Amino acid sequence: MAKIIAHDLEMRFGDKTLFTTQELIFQEQQVIHLQGDNGCGKTTLMKLLAGLIKPSQGQVQAIGYSLAPWWRSNNIVGKAIYLHQHPYLFEGSVLYNLTYSFAFSDRDQHQLAARTEQAIEMAELGHLLPQLASSLSGGERQRLAIARAWIIQPKLLMLDEPTSNMDKHSQRLVLQMVTDLKQQGTGILISSHQSCLLTQLCDHAWLINNHKISTTDTIQQVTTPTLAVHINPNMPATNAQ
Repeated sequence: MAKIIAHDLEMRFGDKTLFTTQELIFQEQQVIHLQGDNGCGKTTLMKLLAGLIKPSQGQVQAIGYSLAPWWRSNNIVGKAIYLHQHPYLFEGSVLYNLTYSFAFSDRDQHQLAARTEQAIEMAELGHLLPQLASSLSGGERQRLAIARAWIIQPKLLMLDEPTSNMDKHSQRLVLQMVTDLKQQGTGILISSHQSCLLTQLCDHAWLINNHKISTTDTIQQVTTPTLAVHINPNMPATNAQ
């Protein structure tokens, strides 16, 4: 089972301690709601687990992955996929962004092509395929980034305020894709300072409070959803939990 483990973690900026924790484990088949006030370090923690920045103290290691190439100094990079609320997209069309990773994937190309068709339908991107990704709205960019992640089916995925720029319809589409990834066993870490339908998928919670990170194995689920799950009749049904 793939997992990212952080030991004796501390993050400082100058003489200010942002957060500390003795141990964090983020693994497959686990959906975590990362909570905390604005400015507490949620985005910083995700970037640490993705290997994009280094902690001031402590160690972050990846388990259950193939060995990184000898020339890569940071063997954490690329293990857990991190999507910022303003996701990075490549220059080129929407279709180019969806298919860019094919050349670097060891998955069967026919399977990737089939998943791409499914992702286009689930995210309702068909009419946008020839359009430049740079011209998309904020919500469309997030739908594209999550659809791109859905295609490659990562072992671990981190979503930073994933619905912050979305209308209700786009939120329903993203909920379907994330629910599907959960059912496929992807470990998912969702950063949000507010509860929503996506956070109802979570079965664990991390809280950054007073510069400490606390963890719980179960979280209280909201019983009355604010949005209905969008089910595409042409796709296998998925259920929000």
